[in-house]
Amino acid sequence: MVDNDIVFQISNINAWYGEKHVLKDISMRIKQRKVTALIGPSGCGKSTFLRCLNRMNDFIHNFRLEGRILYKAQDLYSPETDPIEVRRTIGMVFQRPNPFPKSIYNNIAYGLQIFGIKDRAKLDAIVEDSLRKAALWDEVKDNLGQNGLALSGGQQQRLCIARAIAVNPEVILFDEPCSALDPVATAKIEDLIMELKNEYTVVIVTHNMQQAARVSDYTGFFMLGDLVEFDDTKKIFTTPANKLTEDYITGRFG
Repeated sequence: MVDNDIVFQISNINAWYGEKHVLKDISMRIKQRKVTALIGPSGCGKSTFLRCLNRMNDFIHNFRLEGRILYKAQDLYSPETDPIEVRRTIGMVFQRPNPFPKSIYNNIAYGLQIFGIKDRAKLDAIVEDSLRKAALWDEVKDNLGQNGLALSGGQQQRLCIARAIAVNPEVILFDEPCSALDPVATAKIEDLIMELKNEYTVVIVTHNMQQAARVSDYTGFFMLGDLVEFDDTKKIFTTPANKLTEDYITGRFG
């Protein structure tokens, strides 16, 4: 029986970069229209795991994956699965803002045009809607011809979120989206993430435990390639089941 509330069913995932075993027998279920945070010290495997969810690791020549990831009951790594469609459906926002060296408008319209949308009125509508959903429209609506690289760091990151939204994904993955931003820009991104879960499933890797506690519904704690604990965020931060988790969130290491 398929549980429609579960978007990702991850079963016994192991991953290697060459000989280095970076993910060790990871299993978890990620729920629809919730924010799931992945925390843990640097190099613990959380970003590698995140990239497994939309096959971004396919671009790394010595990467190898074993196990199974089902997205809405579809095997993401089956030969019949189109990785380009996977990355459209499961969008990604990276650690550092990476707008194209194009206008604000074309940063968003470019992906739509690649997918065959040429009608100007439709492009205009999607660009506006995406910028509104990314809480950027009011700041840029009079300067859509401006180069996206001229925006502030926080605005650039929201532009990248708008770009991800524009191609109509179902999931948005965030890989430490605030690590290069100041506290004011970070607060705006956090508010936006909490808004986005009304329409999208969100998975966020963060090195900031307070951020995980503020924005997420579920939290997974990674350590040296292992998923030590995965549970309701409130439980992870108040009554963790594992001593390692408690030591990490109380600052005893990491």
